[in-house]
Amino acid sequence: MNTRTAAGAYAGPDATAAVQGSPRLPTRISWGAVLAGAVIALAVGAMLNILGAAIGANLVDAAERATPDASTLGIGGGIWLLVSHLIGLGLGAYAAARLSGTADGTDGSLHGLAMWATSTLVSAFLLGSVVSGAVSTATTGLSSMLGGLAQGAGNVTAMVGNEAADRTDTGTIQSVTQSAIERAQNALTASNADPAAMNSDQRKAEIGRLVGRRVTDGQLAQPEQDRLAALVAAEAGISQDEARTRIQQTEQEAQQALQRTEEQARQAADTAATAAATAAYWAFAALLLGAIVSLLGARAGTRAVVARAASFR
Repeated sequence: MNTRTAAGAYAGPDATAAVQGSPRLPTRISWGAVLAGAVIALAVGAMLNILGAAIGANLVDAAERATPDASTLGIGGGIWLLVSHLIGLGLGAYAAARLSGTADGTDGSLHGLAMWATSTLVSAFLLGSVVSGAVSTATTGLSSMLGGLAQGAGNVTAMVGNEAADRTDTGTIQSVTQSAIERAQNALTASNADPAAMNSDQRKAEIGRLVGRRVTDGQLAQPEQDRLAALVAAEAGISQDEARTRIQQTEQEAQQALQRTEEQARQAADTAATAAATAAYWAFAALLLGAIVSLLGARAGTRAVVARAASFR
């Protein structure tokens, strides 16, 4: 059986909703207090960071060469930045809880956490805007500089071209071009000829083709290996045995260089991953400390309830 309570709601096993006109709980969050606390936190943090920058600048003494090293300045700056951030969050949380007017410790703590979340998001947005603006400015400046360089290079090229056109006639250009074409044709059409009868360009061209096949295919057939040794011997003026030894040494050096490059790339990737993980852990620790300090500041700023005992006569 359902019964009507004094608050105007029906209580019973099947009662799931209050009747129309029943009292509603008042809103227990003050966004004005949260925003005010966030503004205070950001302002205090910025003020302390400016003070830290001034102190750091005073530590630089180029005349006496008594400036601390970069690692010391970096560590000190990081610690100052963290402490400034925590002080700002503590004061902001205190102000948010105090201005909310609540006398409940849980409500005050939640106001402090809301202030912490708001200031964190605003800081991330501002930092992203600053970084984006810096990148955009740098990109624009680089584009302008490259455009100026390209224009200057075009002017220089045009001037040189005009000068060359004045001093070089058509017959000379055609002669040089025809000579280069014939040289390339001789280098490309001398395959399988006697290495001793080939010129240097022909031997180098065929050596390049064989080395390219060695790189792409992984291994050359025995006749091709003999051909490569004969070409190297004729080009370097050494015996074929010495040429084979030189080819093997070159291949070993290339493989060692490739292995070193791969190992360096793996180490660089591992170092980058470790640095990213370390930065993420430190960022998490800073956010967690900020939340804890905000809770403590909010608890300190929550209004205390003064209980007054009623006197009976």
